[in-house]
Amino acid sequence: MAKVRSVTGKDDIAAARPKGARRGLPPVASPWWLRSAIVVIILTALVSIWTTNAWLTERFSENTRMRADLRLALYTGNLLSELQRTAVVPLLLARDPTLIGALNNNDFSSTSARLIAAQKEIGAVSIRLLDASGRTVGSTDRYQIGTSNSLAPYYVEALRSRDTVFAVSKEEAGAYEFTYSRAVVADSKTLGVIVVAADLTQIERSWAGIADAVAVTDSSGDIILSTEPRWRGLTMPEALSVRSAPSAIQRAFQVTTDWTTAPADAYVQGRAVMRSERRIPFRGWKMIGFTTYSSIRERVNAVLALEIMGFAILLATSFYILSRRARMQSVAYMRESADLRALNARLTREIAERERVQKELRVAEQTVQQSSKLAALGEMSAGVSHELNQPLAAMKTYLAGARLLLQRNRPEEALSSFQRINDLIDRMSAITRQLKSYARKGGEAVEPVDLREAVGSALTMMEPQLRERPIQVSRNLPRGKVMVMADRIRLEQVIINLLRNAVDAVKDRREGRIDITVESGAHAYVSVRDNGPGVTDLEKLFEPFWTTKKPGEGTGLGLAISSSIVADFGGRLTAHNETEGGGAVFQVELPLHRPEEPGEALAAE
Repeated sequence: MAKVRSVTGKDDIAAARPKGARRGLPPVASPWWLRSAIVVIILTALVSIWTTNAWLTERFSENTRMRADLRLALYTGNLLSELQRTAVVPLLLARDPTLIGALNNNDFSSTSARLIAAQKEIGAVSIRLLDASGRTVGSTDRYQIGTSNSLAPYYVEALRSRDTVFAVSKEEAGAYEFTYSRAVVADSKTLGVIVVAADLTQIERSWAGIADAVAVTDSSGDIILSTEPRWRGLTMPEALSVRSAPSAIQRAFQVTTDWTTAPADAYVQGRAVMRSERRIPFRGWKMIGFTTYSSIRERVNAVLALEIMGFAILLATSFYILSRRARMQSVAYMRESADLRALNARLTREIAERERVQKELRVAEQTVQQSSKLAALGEMSAGVSHELNQPLAAMKTYLAGARLLLQRNRPEEALSSFQRINDLIDRMSAITRQLKSYARKGGEAVEPVDLREAVGSALTMMEPQLRERPIQVSRNLPRGKVMVMADRIRLEQVIINLLRNAVDAVKDRREGRIDITVESGAHAYVSVRDNGPGVTDLEKLFEPFWTTKKPGEGTGLGLAISSSIVADFGGRLTAHNETEGGGAVFQVELPLHRPEEPGEALAAE
């Protein structure tokens, strides 16, 4: 049967498109020069920002380093000034007659008061007077009176040099004490030692008020003064490694803030800093300062922000132009989308209508196939009735004979008659069962079918018609099974249609002959050959309602239905005229069923 063509083809859509939707729209893509301008702006912005950042960072870093050096020079001057001012005090006090008289007379009742008065005048941290044994006999701190300092460096060195000496001693709290000491000598006799502590911690506290970190190291490299209390007593490498572990957020912040700066000299409290050094002309001391990059980044970021703002304005202008074009295009697209929605609704209705027609066509096709089978049954009814009448007559004869045999007391012979009657009943049952199976409708599901059995069943159905005429039927079947995937009832219908056509083709022949052959190779083949006159028009042979029979003898649907059934099974039905001996040959080609192949196993399921 003819198939309904799909409605989703390009020709149908183009024909159904509304006239308004065929009008050309402005191109979707923006102009090439505008896209190129945006790309150039972005690349220029990246290069400019990177170059500006590198140049300004280097420039501001150099300025910051110069200011740090000047600041260290100022701190160094303050430190030397405090040391020099304190260094004069022991010389003055060692010549004080009051203190010398107290040491000679061992009368220290007014010594502490004298020292306190001197402390207020010169601003020293503390002043102590030690006797010849190193015991504190006078002090600005009364808690130190009576303590022994015989092993203290400032006492031992003062006795040895008989001059003003400088000493550094570490206290228990971790801080350092800086002292000047000088022996008190009278009449070439050492009476004691005067010790004056320099107030360097005040200078250290003044350094803590700035953002920089400052440290002073002695000649051995140990830190003796620092704005970081934990650094005292350590070397500089040890001090820089002593810092609290930053958290994940601090590490991320550090990475984002350091990517635009020059490589850091060191890290102090998790921040990148630059390092500056200055030598102090005093006992090999050295002052080291660490300056953060925060001020540099603030000034660089201010310039970069202005630069980025300028490029952002350019990009915003470009995107405004693009958005304006996009709005114009969106209006055009909305207009076309309305036309497309109308077209889609129309196509949906047409598709639904054609699907309904296809369903009705399939139902009509199945009805025609069933009608064709019933018509074939009607033609075979005469032969079937003859087949049933013969066994019925024989059964009547066997019953009469069995009655006489029983009357004559010959039951063994009567049983043989009953056995013959039973065989005739089985034959009649097979004939009627075959008719009932053929009359029912075929299903949609396919299953493995032995092609030989299908041919045998078709020949059984056609046997009455074949006996009525002098037709010689030759069967050539293989010994092994030839399995195909098909619906057995519909496959038998195809073979019966071919046999009926062959019978009609040889009905006028004196010696009609029909050869039916089953073969298997790459595919399964069933061939039905007759010695009739052949087919005059092979091109129209499988068209519906085309027939070479006289009016009233055929509808012209048998071969069309058979071709459609074979196509449903994945095969094809062909016909040609035999060159030698004449006649027509109809061949059914079907795919072989191979259970070992995955594709065939899935098809069987």
